[in-house]
Amino acid sequence: MKSIFALLALAFIQPALGHYRFYKYIDSAGTVTGEYLYVRANTNTNSPVTDVASNDFRCNVGGLASGSKTSIATAAAGSTVGFQADIGLIHPGPTQVYLGKVPSGQTATTGSLAWPSDNQQTFKFKIPSNTPAGNYLLRIEHIALHGASTVGGAQFYISCAQLSITGSGSGNPAKVSIPGVYKGTEPGLLINIYWPPVTNYTLPGPAVWSG
Repeated sequence: MKSIFALLALAFIQPALGHYRFYKYIDSAGTVTGEYLYVRANTNTNSPVTDVASNDFRCNVGGLASGSKTSIATAAAGSTVGFQADIGLIHPGPTQVYLGKVPSGQTATTGSLAWPSDNQQTFKFKIPSNTPAGNYLLRIEHIALHGASTVGGAQFYISCAQLSITGSGSGNPAKVSIPGVYKGTEPGLLINIYWPPVTNYTLPGPAVWSG
């Protein structure tokens, strides 16, 4: 998946210990769907990805291979959808969402391609109303910053849902590539969040597109 744009950036949560996974898609009716029904299963269980240049950075370890086994959800442009994690997010760091259009002639199963509150487990966001119709991968990442004081210390908890978006949108936001969206040395990825106290934080990646 090469055409990707940012939809959402959320804020910090409080530090603690634990790993988690985004394993359920929340449809536009607010229904929490089955485990890995519309979300690509990974072979990384609840462990993070740390190499921002790896192909695993797209949809987690094993997330490319599981596409053909994953159903495709339908959502209208302008609707609100989301992800649910298996537990509340308990590492400090931002959560961001990317939407990547699958190349022409392929489907979501074959295409390659501000701080949330403490212990937040569900994340909902609006698909921009001007999003063109087509097949997409909806990618969520939580960036855990508790070890980010050294290069490669940031941890990324990643999942991708497969969507068929309907509507008459014609938007054309700026695109990024994943991997390639981060270098790993951005101020928002290479940071000591404990000392000195963080008073200003810059999210890594492109500007959010509101559509």
